[in-house]
Amino acid sequence: MNRIKEVLEEKGIKQTWLAEKLGKSYNMVNGYVQNRQQPRLEVLSEIAQILDVDIKELIISTKENK
Repeated sequence: MNRIKEVLEEKGIKQTWLAEKLGKSYNMVNGYVQNRQQPRLEVLSEIAQILDVDIKELIISTKENK
């Protein structure tokens, strides 16, 4: 699971803009945003750079805090 959708909404950025910056199709980016598919680590890193966030902000932790 990723938080790409939440970060895009927080920053007021459209999926089409992100797709253009990544050089990927809108459908590919929409798949990431809707969590239908997960980007490779390299792509996730590139998304973090484009959105100017730490890569950790794009990932939902599955670890339980104890």
